[in-house]
Amino acid sequence: MKNKAVVLGANYYIGLSTIRCLGVHDVHVAAVDYAWEGAYGLESKYVSEALIGPHYKEDPEGLVAFLTDYAKQQSETPVLIPTADPYVEFVDAHLVELKKHFLIPQTEQGLYTKIMDKGTLHTLASEHGVAVPETVEVDEENFVQKVNETIQYPCLVKPVDSPSFVSKFRRKLFKVHNEEELLEKVGQAKDADIEVIVQRMIPGFDDHMYTFDAYLNQEAKVTHWMTCQKLRQFPVNYGASVYTQQKHVPELYDLGAKFLEGIGYKGFAEIEFKKDAETGRFYLIEINVRITNLNNLLYKAGLNIPYITYRDLIGEPLEPKAIQEDQNLVFWYAYEDLLAVREYIKTGQLSPSHVFRSYFRPKAHAIWDPKDPKPAVAFGKKLAGLVVGKVTKKN
Repeated sequence: MKNKAVVLGANYYIGLSTIRCLGVHDVHVAAVDYAWEGAYGLESKYVSEALIGPHYKEDPEGLVAFLTDYAKQQSETPVLIPTADPYVEFVDAHLVELKKHFLIPQTEQGLYTKIMDKGTLHTLASEHGVAVPETVEVDEENFVQKVNETIQYPCLVKPVDSPSFVSKFRRKLFKVHNEEELLEKVGQAKDADIEVIVQRMIPGFDDHMYTFDAYLNQEAKVTHWMTCQKLRQFPVNYGASVYTQQKHVPELYDLGAKFLEGIGYKGFAEIEFKKDAETGRFYLIEINVRITNLNNLLYKAGLNIPYITYRDLIGEPLEPKAIQEDQNLVFWYAYEDLLAVREYIKTGQLSPSHVFRSYFRPKAHAIWDPKDPKPAVAFGKKLAGLVVGKVTKKN
């Protein structure tokens, strides 16, 4: 195939799985990162070109120039695929310029950012009939009183812009149990110049978290989709998937497809829902507008999202497909799952026997692949370096 694929981000397993999903179909993959150190995805045998460019945040204009210079040298227009939230924000901010030189699913500048923003996302969801948790904005008059009366405790202090919050606090949100904690955490966010909202906690353990994963073509119609159920996440209760199963839930298609098509979305999206343990109602929690953490699970189940994206954009779309039979497959990010399991057991949320029994299932690994082992070796060295660094610091 003449069109190359430019993958933004190789220092996390999402980028790695994206590279592999394209490489297995002999797509020429140019993997881009801002440093060699830690970018274990660049070790994949499926990387045709490993490129080190300017940092997306420190020099975004430089990265635009770097990418456009690369694209101009190609005989066919490359496909551009961001694999991390900061890269999505970068692409969205420079969409007009980048679309002159790259094939990119989205055509409406600002839509990616609007969906990543919790405030505007909830407004969109409400307009399209999708339930969202009750929310209070911290700049509202008498916001503490409103939290006390309409949301109550414990509740969640969540960022409007997740990437900046995670970068600062190394977590996705704050859980607060009283008014004093609420004011403290809102104050911390304000000191960091990060906008937050206060949201009701939807009752239910981590296995009440579900995803609707879908690709929408250039007519903004869902062509490929499946659903998943989280079993464990890290950090526990409010983190990223570390042990998640493919699970067919038709109701999520009814909710998710209608919403994404209604807002004119194009490309891949993953909607996270939480099922209320008391009412059974699904609430939209957030949307990932880049390739999902669960990408290898989708691939093993029968949906190769990066390749579906690539084929759609070069004008050779694959046949529509939905995964509607449970395959007993699970996604496993071993490193963080072991950290999560320790916390689940310590807090009495799961028993050791329950965890032990859960492992006897076919797995889609986050990093390990016997046909492409070098990235896992590089990741192991990275971990070893972190451990040595911590021990040295303590001593």
